[in-house]
Amino acid sequence: MKKIINMREMSKNQRGIIRKVGAGGDMGRRIREMGLVPGTPLQVRGRAPLRDPVAVKVRDYVLTLRNNEASHIEVEVDAPAPGDGEST
Repeated sequence: MKKIINMREMSKNQRGIIRKVGAGGDMGRRIREMGLVPGTPLQVRGRAPLRDPVAVKVRDYVLTLRNNEASHIEVEVDAPAPGDGEST
């Protein structure tokens, strides 16, 4: 089963596909210029100690996003099966 979540909510090593970039203006343009567009697969590679920024693998490179940028990106992920006890 799939579900849509905010990129900011993704766990380390979790994979997904970008479904929507809700930012407009300069921030939206910057996000799109980094290759973060709908239909793009990605994987969260890690987070800084205070969970900001987040390192994301997109295509063949890793980039970092601040949480305020990641909060504008909606990602389709596999929903955990009941009882999986997924932790963040």
